[in-house]
Amino acid sequence: MIYGVLAWICAIGGLAAFSYRLPDLLRRKHDLALWALCTYFLCSGISFLVDLDLLRLHISDFFGHPNITSLITQVAVVVLTAAQQVVLVYWSSPPAEARRMARRRLSFFGAALGVLVIASFVVGPVAKSETATSTILLSIQDGGYALYMSFYLLICAVGQFETVRLSLRFTKMANRQWLEVGMRTVTVGASLILVYCVTRGIQIAGTRLHFDGSGLDPIQWTCGSIGALLQITGWTIPSWGIHITRALGWSRSYRSYLRLRPLWWALYQASPDIALDPPRSWPRDLIPPRDPHYRLYRRVIEIRDGQLMLRTSLSLADFSRVARSLELPEDPTSPLGEALQMRAVLSRPAEERAERADASDIPARPPYDDFRDEVEWLTRVASSFTALGQARPGHTDARLLS
Repeated sequence: MIYGVLAWICAIGGLAAFSYRLPDLLRRKHDLALWALCTYFLCSGISFLVDLDLLRLHISDFFGHPNITSLITQVAVVVLTAAQQVVLVYWSSPPAEARRMARRRLSFFGAALGVLVIASFVVGPVAKSETATSTILLSIQDGGYALYMSFYLLICAVGQFETVRLSLRFTKMANRQWLEVGMRTVTVGASLILVYCVTRGIQIAGTRLHFDGSGLDPIQWTCGSIGALLQITGWTIPSWGIHITRALGWSRSYRSYLRLRPLWWALYQASPDIALDPPRSWPRDLIPPRDPHYRLYRRVIEIRDGQLMLRTSLSLADFSRVARSLELPEDPTSPLGEALQMRAVLSRPAEERAERADASDIPARPPYDDFRDEVEWLTRVASSFTALGQARPGHTDARLLS
């Protein structure tokens, strides 16, 4: 049951990944690495699809050859293993060197595939069962088919070992986060497939040494299926991972945009000239803007403009007196200090603020060079500003000192 579910997931995943990259292939017809990658996805999907219990017997009847799906699966696995090598050498080596390395690997796997196909018609699975896994398990009891399967597993193991080696090498060279994550995922998948090869090899050895290795069957097909699924995922991560990064960035900007609104709104009411665009109502502000990054940038600029316009209305002596009355630290350059300055100024009538518009002796904190640091700082200021508005006179809210 679990194997059937994993097989369906791997089949659909491989074919879906092929369909996803096919438009790129049609636009970049001369990209050999992309051709190899699409070949990998297609063969990966086919290798699981044809061996599904729902389709396996029908495909065998169509070709008129019992257990032909076992051969189709094995051919697809050898082809996708070679395709992996081509992708990795093109990604990790200069073009001239990559072509030479790719030709060498294709020659090796092509020759191995030829031998495998010929041998399959000589020995072939000698048993027939309702499921693909039980057919192989019964067939390896025969010495000839056991030798054939050992050769097939050797091809797979060599290919996956090279995949691990080249993936680890390329991971060190990768200069993009999602590309590195993808290569590490491919490496883990290849390692699990190596476990599959070893486990199946132990089962074959068991037929010669007269011990029952059928108990290892769940391990081998689980490692093989999950390993293949991880490799499919790893090869696609560089394509869709960047969308996750953008979505997270969009979410962070939108969240910061909303968290700064109470501070921005108070400053806007005191100095409407700071706003480049007419302000939106609070319900409308809950609707995500089309470009939250730009909106957040404007909100930070407008808050800073509002602070500059108001800070001349408060002296350092006034600030210290207000801080002492609330039993708060007398540090005007902290987030709480900036919030307290604005609360103290905005609590005065507009006429009084205008009359005191002279140079302030309160030290100002220079803006951060990194915009993200500036947003983080103003978010803390906005939080303290809101908490100050909620605190009762003469009492210190514990959140203000955090």
